[in-house]
Amino acid sequence: MTSDIKEIKELTKRFTPEHIEGCITLQIETGKNICLRHESAEKIINELSKAEFIRDLIDEGMSLADALRELARRMRLVQKGFKGEEE
Repeated sequence: MTSDIKEIKELTKRFTPEHIEGCITLQIETGKNICLRHESAEKIINELSKAEFIRDLIDEGMSLADALRELARRMRLVQKGFKGEEE
């Protein structure tokens, strides 16, 4: 997970949310990506989506640390939701 956070931080520094969204679209439509290179399309889209979310929060005035905490909080909520469906 630490390497994921490092990569997400780097993406948020290098690209705007719009550029990240373009990379996600390009990955989905063509299977190619200019923002991030990984073996798995799923991992590429996952990392870019996280970076876009964090960058949006930063652009709204939130600190990087707070944006990362907010992402983690929302991911936990989603995971709890999936656990509730299994029961």
